[in-house]
Amino acid sequence: MDLDIQQHLPEDFNNNSRVWIYQSSRLFFISEALEMENMLHDFVQQWNSHGAPVKGYANLFFGRFIVLMADETATGVSGCSTDSSVHLIKEIEKKYGVEMFNRQQLIFIVKDKLEQLPMAQLNYAIQNNFIDKDTLYFNNTIVNKQQLIENWITPAGNTWLKKYFAEQQNA
Repeated sequence: MDLDIQQHLPEDFNNNSRVWIYQSSRLFFISEALEMENMLHDFVQQWNSHGAPVKGYANLFFGRFIVLMADETATGVSGCSTDSSVHLIKEIEKKYGVEMFNRQQLIFIVKDKLEQLPMAQLNYAIQNNFIDKDTLYFNNTIVNKQQLIENWITPAGNTWLKKYFAEQQNA
């Protein structure tokens, strides 16, 4: 599995460009991904903030994650422009019958595959060695391009999940 996402990111975007990551409740079918590519492209082309074009980028990664990025060195992203991006994601949810806002589902890379784990089962997965602090995790809490490149796909023990591994060590 090729985890080098940097090759797919726009080079001319500032490292502080704002990033939003939306995780799908399931893998998109190829036909859906191809349709979505057009939706994302059209959205970015029309993305505005108070009438000024937003320097934006959108892409589907690993058939599961929609990444939106706005380089605010040109135009700042306002509440209305953020709302328009949320509207796009809700449209995708409805069209494809997926959830994109459920933060209780975690995605790890286990045996070179993306595996979804409900938050409620995290302790069980740790106790039974299905995942450990070195298991790669998609940390969707990142907020800018630099973090996306360096910390989006990272060992779970390097994220907000580290306290769960510490709890298991102390148990």
